[in-house]
Amino acid sequence: MSDRASDRVRTALGALELPNPVLTASGCGGTGRELAQFFDLARLGAFVTTSVMPQARAGRPTPRVTETPSGLLTAMGLPGPGIETFLERDLPWLIEQDVRTIVSIAGNSVEEFGDLARRLRHVPGVAAIEVNVACPNVEDRGRMFGWHPSAAASVLRAVRAAARPGTPIFAKLAPDVTDIVGIALACVDAGADGLTLINTMDGMAIDPHTLRPALTGVSGGLSGPAIRPVAVRCVYQVHAALPSTPIIGVGGIATGLDALEFILAGASAVAVGTALFHDPAAGPRVLRELDEALAARRIGRLADAVGLAHKPAGYVPPQVRPQEPEKEKL
Repeated sequence: MSDRASDRVRTALGALELPNPVLTASGCGGTGRELAQFFDLARLGAFVTTSVMPQARAGRPTPRVTETPSGLLTAMGLPGPGIETFLERDLPWLIEQDVRTIVSIAGNSVEEFGDLARRLRHVPGVAAIEVNVACPNVEDRGRMFGWHPSAAASVLRAVRAAARPGTPIFAKLAPDVTDIVGIALACVDAGADGLTLINTMDGMAIDPHTLRPALTGVSGGLSGPAIRPVAVRCVYQVHAALPSTPIIGVGGIATGLDALEFILAGASAVAVGTALFHDPAAGPRVLRELDEALAARRIGRLADAVGLAHKPAGYVPPQVRPQEPEKEKL
């Protein structure tokens, strides 16, 4: 099969229709220019930007990345050029490449989130906004907005009020919570059109040579295959509670079968992240493998596989092609 996927993988995230369900995870594709050296970004369902903040940030001092078994620990500190440079330099380049762009935003206060959404209100080329509520909340002593339903909801209300009407808004949630379903419900009630599940998990590594934490920031975000079972569980639980809410599944996706697992749990799209660091062309490859996996299971439309793991045993999706009977031997 060629790298071009078939029509069976077309999907929709609410009002946002995409030719395929494979996205990049925020923070893993740089500005897009880095990945464009390896494949045409327009082949992705969408490109999700690194979280954009109001001002330029250098991020945390090094070391801020370390490998762990089946994963990666990062404590980057959301480095980036800020909204001004993003709008002047990075977003126009993505638009020129005909890339469907989901802009991730992050702020230290509810007001900053609202201001960022307002800056994007009249900017062409923004397919959707991803609201990274799994970032520090200086209004609450550095805790995460996404740790509390009320805090997460306050951010989503501010973004919904400031964003251009009709712009799809997705809340990106962290798994380090007691009840991710409750937080998801609060975000949707506050105006989120969909959810991105999950962000990294809080983790830590200690260097046995220096006898000190491996990261300058002590703890960091764990990503990669190590967190995939947690991510699948979160998608499954949230889809069960909000079956009509679009979900972007994220967390350790490295193959088409990984992506299929998220879709069966209830995701309508998936985002590839950590895999890009050792295989920059992982996106198109995962898409091809997913297309092949659907075909092998005689599933004619990706939409019929979304949430299929929730169906009772013996359920057959309407678009599943019946297997042709074997011809009798003469």
